[in-house]
Amino acid sequence: MTVLLPAIIPVALIIMIGVIAGKKLTLQKQTLSQLIVYILAPALVADSLYTTTLSLQNASQLLGGVFIIALIMYIVVSIISYCFKLPLITHKSLIATTLHPNNGNMGLPLVDFALGTAGLERAVIYMIGSSILLFGVAPAILTGSGFKKSLQVTFKLPLMWAILAGLSLRFFKIELPFNIAQALHLLGRAAIPIALIILGMELANTQFKITKFEMISLKLRLILAPLIALLVGKVIQLNPLDLEVFVLQSAMPTAVNTIVLATEFGGESIKVARTIVVTTLLSFLTLPLVLWVAGKV
Repeated sequence: MTVLLPAIIPVALIIMIGVIAGKKLTLQKQTLSQLIVYILAPALVADSLYTTTLSLQNASQLLGGVFIIALIMYIVVSIISYCFKLPLITHKSLIATTLHPNNGNMGLPLVDFALGTAGLERAVIYMIGSSILLFGVAPAILTGSGFKKSLQVTFKLPLMWAILAGLSLRFFKIELPFNIAQALHLLGRAAIPIALIILGMELANTQFKITKFEMISLKLRLILAPLIALLVGKVIQLNPLDLEVFVLQSAMPTAVNTIVLATEFGGESIKVARTIVVTTLLSFLTLPLVLWVAGKV
């Protein structure tokens, strides 16, 4: 619990600021969501790729594992949606809340406190993989268009170009002049608090309750996802530290930025907001257990 508090308390504080802003100010959630999708999130990913020192082999294994988990979870969600005959918009919302763990503003500090600098570097790579899915692939899925249209949606978003830019800067060892790297870093870091403020604004008008949707989402996100991560990590033969970070990052509650997805590309934003809150609160109970198990395997 002590390890979790430095990660949770700042998150809760910024969410509360968003709640107050949602009640007292006339901010436009749509505008803030577009700011994240088109400017701040790409800056965060480019900056992370530019500054990481992890080896190519380790990074490739971790990224591959992230995509495998997402594919398995997507299949599970599709089966559940088919069996329960869920409406399309609910199916989209379940994809958003299940496939995307909060491994940025919650996962990174937790891994840093629990596993140190080496663990943090690996957690950043996991976050990059999640960012590719969250801002590169998920928008195409949520728009519900065909394959060609989905690719057009994906490559219209700047995230893919940000990945390319970050990799190029790192590969060619380019030193950015005039503190441009610092500006990139500041832009990227701004994505986290603004996403939390959007969540708070949504919650300001959200009736808190746990429905069948939230129950399904939290079981998939907090219980099934880390179990799948453990199995996938063993199959792809991650080393002990990589596996520990891999499982821990996969056990995070629903990502705050899923509220951006629901707002910008389609979904039930109220259900998504409630799921973020429910999974975050319950992660106080599940994450210490996952941290203990990950340390044993």
